[in-house]
Amino acid sequence: MTTSHQPQDRYKAVWLIFFMLGLGTLLPWNFFMICAIASGSELSESAFGYFITACAVIILTIICYLGLPRLEFSRYYQQLKLEGPGEQETKLDLISKGEEPRAGKEESGVSVSNSQPTNESHSIKAILKNISVLAFSVCFIFTITIGMFPAVTVEVKSSIAGSSTWERYFIPVSCFLTFNIFDWLGRSLTAVFMWPGKDSRWLPSLVLARLVFVPLLLLCNIKPRHYLTVVFEHDAWFIFFMAAFAFSNGYLASLCMCFGPKKVKPAEAETAGAIMAFFLCLGLALGAVFSFLFRAIV
Repeated sequence: MTTSHQPQDRYKAVWLIFFMLGLGTLLPWNFFMICAIASGSELSESAFGYFITACAVIILTIICYLGLPRLEFSRYYQQLKLEGPGEQETKLDLISKGEEPRAGKEESGVSVSNSQPTNESHSIKAILKNISVLAFSVCFIFTITIGMFPAVTVEVKSSIAGSSTWERYFIPVSCFLTFNIFDWLGRSLTAVFMWPGKDSRWLPSLVLARLVFVPLLLLCNIKPRHYLTVVFEHDAWFIFFMAAFAFSNGYLASLCMCFGPKKVKPAEAETAGAIMAFFLCLGLALGAVFSFLFRAIV
């Protein structure tokens, strides 16, 4: 099949998905939080607004999901899972004309797929061996991130606010808004720049280097504290550390998630992606556990 036959994503559905994963998920909630503080809304009113907004997003998502099979772009890739190499051209012509493939051919494609030799089945252990460095890297990234943010970072107090309004906006702006903006910038950068490569030793080295953010953030103006002394008291230090912390999280995590499926054969890419997603969730769980430890040692 030539690439000229592949339909184009005219509605930018793929771009919209990644936009929602980046800018369109947590970042608007930061603005809602800041607006709620600025307007002096009651807690019950703010909670109701968040709930209604979440319901609207869910309804919009369901509508988009129901409309997805109507897109030629989506139908094209769905059919690739069902057909054999010899039937791709015929089915693609039917799809481009708005017709459904005949059941007989579809069943034939499935039977051919099911009749393939068992030695073509992909071993999860073999795939995990190929992507083990990237999988453990993404797990380590989110362990450090969730271990510090937001459980520890929300306890940082402003040293310059005094009794001004900045005290009310300090955590929503310097912690949550800063994190989500720079995390999104880091993820967006991978669209135009991807360094280091998937086989480079610099990638796991940079991931391990993020461990330095643990003492840097713990030594900020966290209150109450019992063991560690404050080294970086000024607000500017905390904002700078949060920006670098968030940017490295978005950039390195996106690199690992992009490189994982590229380390294996194309037929194994889906399994590799699922394994990477599992280690991402494992990192989130470990980060939640370590957050108690990080907060206790302050």
